[in-house]
Amino acid sequence: MSEDIVCELMRDYLHQLAAKGTRIDGRKHDEYRKIEIKKNVISSADGSAQVSIGNTSVLVGVKVELGEPFPDTPNIGVLTTNAELIPLASPTFEPGPPNEESIELARVVDRGLREGQVINLEKLCVAPGEKVWIVFVDIHVLDYDGNLFDTAYLASLAALTCTKIPASSQGLGEDFPLPINGLPIECTVVKIKDYLLIDPALDEERIADARLTMAIDEMGNIRAIQKGLSGAFTLDEVKKVISMCRVSSQYLRNLVKS
Repeated sequence: MSEDIVCELMRDYLHQLAAKGTRIDGRKHDEYRKIEIKKNVISSADGSAQVSIGNTSVLVGVKVELGEPFPDTPNIGVLTTNAELIPLASPTFEPGPPNEESIELARVVDRGLREGQVINLEKLCVAPGEKVWIVFVDIHVLDYDGNLFDTAYLASLAALTCTKIPASSQGLGEDFPLPINGLPIECTVVKIKDYLLIDPALDEERIADARLTMAIDEMGNIRAIQKGLSGAFTLDEVKKVISMCRVSSQYLRNLVKS
């Protein structure tokens, strides 16, 4: 049986389940899988976290170093985000330089952190035009079973909340916590035919028509958005996605805080 036929059979099956208000793992349309967050899991990092959503697992390490600011922002620290899709995490991941998937993952996470103004970058200036703190966020996918965006973002956010600036090692006083402005949360919803499902598992991702990832702040405002796949959303569907993400973001934010 060809892969195309299998995909269509899976699509029909998942659509039938969605019509009954359920999913292949028994969840409701607006329900996340079990989430586990562990902070400070890498002793050599300035901040770290491992997050699992269902069977998808991501490890994030944060390193903070002194460096030069960008010429157009001499008084502002720097945030840089990278992602690595480790081959052992999925048979579809291959060794080698970053591919489109890893680049997109890093960009979506970075956009949520940056546009959500998670870090107060102005407080990372040491000497205007000369020295600022540079925050490196390194994302490592350990196991892939769908929804890498939300898992990687949660792990990055959790790691940043426990990051400390290594000022003492540079003779700049005592170490201090990374200045955090707020905790915007990214949530991902896929469309399978005419149904919207949050936190897609791998089988749901494979046959989804369209995908939306939104970063929602504490006030319920949209700080970033990423559209994926070739399908489209109607205006009413976008409004429903926003509503789903606003509700789920509150739940996820509380998990990060705790």
